[in-house]
Amino acid sequence: MAIRHQVIEQSPEAVWAVLLNPALYSEWVVGTTDSRPLDDQWPQVDAALEYSVPIGPLSYEGRTTVRRYEPHRWLELEAHSGRLGTARIAIEVRPWGGHTLVIVDEHPLRGLGGKLHTAPLDLLIQLRHRTMLPRLAQTVERTTHQAPSADAHASPEARPPGMRS
Repeated sequence: MAIRHQVIEQSPEAVWAVLLNPALYSEWVVGTTDSRPLDDQWPQVDAALEYSVPIGPLSYEGRTTVRRYEPHRWLELEAHSGRLGTARIAIEVRPWGGHTLVIVDEHPLRGLGGKLHTAPLDLLIQLRHRTMLPRLAQTVERTTHQAPSADAHASPEARPPGMRS
């Protein structure tokens, strides 16, 4: 199995805000573009999203389905890759001090990928995760800094001392 982890220097809530937004999926999942939900149920079990997977001048549509969702703890997905079969992608989110530890466990599940699952395939998945987890961290960082802070809208009297202008 390909298991990789990364500490993201943001709160678990900020990480979940990205994981639970299907429109952001293609920003952090390597190899995908143009993600969109298939219904308004994401991330409930059996909800799905679609995305494009460009391969040179060609492109195909991929689909990922939620198989397990435990708020603030787990998001497990099944990624459908056409003739290659499906893969299980388990994302665990843990508070880590004031930050977040994200653990990704991915392995082929069904179809050709599941039948031909070998150590070299796990190595390729590990290499993909070396790019994917930093992209997730960057997306969390970017979306956290885009959100307006509550203090920005508070009256000067409501702000902590030293924050009044």
